[in-house]
Amino acid sequence: MPTIQRFEEIEAWQTARELARQIYSITEDGKLSRDYGLKDQLRRASVSVMSNIAEGFESQTQPMFVRYLGIAKASSGEVRSQLYVSRDVNYLSEEQFSQLFQMAEKASRQLSRFISYLESHPQNRRIKDDTVEYQV
Repeated sequence: MPTIQRFEEIEAWQTARELARQIYSITEDGKLSRDYGLKDQLRRASVSVMSNIAEGFESQTQPMFVRYLGIAKASSGEVRSQLYVSRDVNYLSEEQFSQLFQMAEKASRQLSRFISYLESHPQNRRIKDDTVEYQV
């Protein structure tokens, strides 16, 4: 696996970003936009997926990164659960539900694979500045 230099290069983060964008878009109008509790929780959970990936990447150690990836994966599950509620109370069409659910599942699968990879390749994370490399 090539070295990832920035969290924006992580495929799971890219998927989570698109998921958050779509969640924000779909909660802007319609019945879901007026259910402030569910709308806000769905938005927060979707943002949490991408935020925890970024926060973990910027952390000091690989075990800490893996921990944050696990939290991101849990937030993806939270999004899927809230999507069920949204569909069950007819806030989302079947097509909207399916599209968002599949994207949340994709992020979860990507996170699972990334966690497995990192756990099977334990190594020290390195912190660099322009002239010196530090081993953590």
